[in-house]
Amino acid sequence: MRVEYGTYLVTQATLSDGRPTDEIVAAALEGGVDVVQVREKGRSARERLELARRLREPTAEAGVPLIVNDRVDVAAAADADGVHLGDEDLPVADARAQLGSGALIGRSVSTVADAEAAVAAGADYLGVGAVFETSSKDVDDEESGIGTERVRAIADAVSVPIVGIGGIDADNAADVVAAGADGVAVISAITGADDPAAATASLGEAVETGRERRATRAGGPEQ
Repeated sequence: MRVEYGTYLVTQATLSDGRPTDEIVAAALEGGVDVVQVREKGRSARERLELARRLREPTAEAGVPLIVNDRVDVAAAADADGVHLGDEDLPVADARAQLGSGALIGRSVSTVADAEAAVAAGADYLGVGAVFETSSKDVDDEESGIGTERVRAIADAVSVPIVGIGGIDADNAADVVAAGADGVAVISAITGADDPAAATASLGEAVETGRERRATRAGGPEQ
């Protein structure tokens, strides 16, 4: 499956100002989101499964991959396109064995060594961060605010797509992409926006700006 990772929504109802996740995702699809991940920390496996099943049809109709955070069993039961794994989740190889060769498997990393290990294990893409300090995700101090130079180092070290995550919004997304990320993953920049569709579109524009800056740098004179 060829995936466009430009704007990647990570859902979280507790950061959606009381609006249901279904409503947020519908608006993000309207705004041109490229990937949707069902996160929903604090909800039971059953609740995540019910949500993922409700989102399966609209995301499929839009041609947008549906990813489940952490839970391989929920991803399989919902017939999602893949799973995103963290340090405490199943190893990539075990997730692959359960979901099959066609599943998208992402892995969260914050260092070059972890990125190379995840790719060697078979990850299809990497979530790199937290790029900036954030209150949306619980991360260890050494994984918080790694900065765009670390994004650049990881992008240079691996051959799979990477998405920056953590403290990213329309004001800094271009910097993350210009540093080497293929896209940006956000929670509150979309879920907490007054107009999630417009916020998604703004992020998409920032991603394109970052790509243009990177292309210009790559095509410029050697320094």
